[in-house]
Amino acid sequence: MQQHMIKEFIYPYSLPKHYGSSGKPVEVTLATPKIFTPLTVKDLTLKNRIVVSPMCQYSSIDGFMSDYHLVHYGTFARGGASMIVMEATAVSEIGRITYADSGLWKDEQMEPLKRIVNFIHQFDCKTSIQIAHAGRKASTHPPFLGKRNESIPIDEPNGHGWLPIGPSDISWGPGSTVPKEMTLDDINIVINQFRDSAERCLKVGFDMIEIHGAHGYLISSFLSPTSNKRTDEYGGDFIGRTKFLIDIVKAVRTVWPMSKPLSVRLSCEEWVKDGWHIDDTVRLAKILESHGVDILDCSSGGNSVEQKIQGGPLYQVKFAEQVKKNTNLITAAVGLINKPNEADSILETNKCDIVMMARAFLRDPFWPLHCADELDIDTDVSLEYSFLKPRMMKVSEFKQPTHSHHEEINITIP
Repeated sequence: MQQHMIKEFIYPYSLPKHYGSSGKPVEVTLATPKIFTPLTVKDLTLKNRIVVSPMCQYSSIDGFMSDYHLVHYGTFARGGASMIVMEATAVSEIGRITYADSGLWKDEQMEPLKRIVNFIHQFDCKTSIQIAHAGRKASTHPPFLGKRNESIPIDEPNGHGWLPIGPSDISWGPGSTVPKEMTLDDINIVINQFRDSAERCLKVGFDMIEIHGAHGYLISSFLSPTSNKRTDEYGGDFIGRTKFLIDIVKAVRTVWPMSKPLSVRLSCEEWVKDGWHIDDTVRLAKILESHGVDILDCSSGGNSVEQKIQGGPLYQVKFAEQVKKNTNLITAAVGLINKPNEADSILETNKCDIVMMARAFLRDPFWPLHCADELDIDTDVSLEYSFLKPRMMKVSEFKQPTHSHHEEINITIP
């Protein structure tokens, strides 16, 4: 048996003094497009305003991330993103959308995450993760396997199905299992699961946490009167329906330091009559701000099969703009933001503070660098790709070497 020691990546040399990082402008002036200006939120400083939005990959076994995720997220870091918000990661086993979701409900799941976070940090890219509970939309198939939104039966032979939970015993739609209506004990358990997962995030080394309160998953379904028919303290009026999220935020803040930013993603508009609307979002945003939330990630929809979304490029930007106008929160705009000039324009016109992009990064993991080229901004690229930038090949001085954290991994080869 042969033993090989594999170390996490660190640069094997001191970096050139003139080198910044991939996606960081060589110089920031008053003329620099806002999309390439830095943003500081508490102890977090982003080198530009381009952030990778959380995107489920449905490629985990028992909630564990793997080398697939290292390559997936690592490519975005090398491509110039200022921060990556990792995919919806379940706070409990039954809180997964599918059996292939990532999770952070047990300590063992921290190790592969830590390896990914450490790698991303080598490129001056910040890390965040979206902690989530799928609620009544849990126990489904990965969407690309032909049975999207169809619940897996509880007694499915290979154990891929379970009984979802929700605020009320109302299914999400046709083909969905009717969830178990949560008891007060169930609610307290989930609140503590969010807290415990947040504590693991701190140990892993994440720079920010995002609580997933959108798209019809558990928190979102508590917020809306179309899915929450409870008559106790967690239902009824606006105060009751928002209590679950507020209690989760309070619990997370007991373990997540106030010096570190906390984000919440909301579906700002449900797109159905008598549902959750932007005015509700603004009202809730003010309350969240008072409880230590720093960033509102402004999405929409996902809670009802009856939704009538008025889509199109930049169609959700107006929600971020409304929140920004009425609160002191940092706002993130999402949804069909694809073109560099459009992304910069919504920042320049003060409609948001951050642009979060999903499909654009799937099409082009190096989107920030191509955005810089289109806006005529000179940024560094990944150091190993310096041949793309002749000026980067002219080295005169070196930075003081840093002793970055890395871990050795034992691999036994027979």
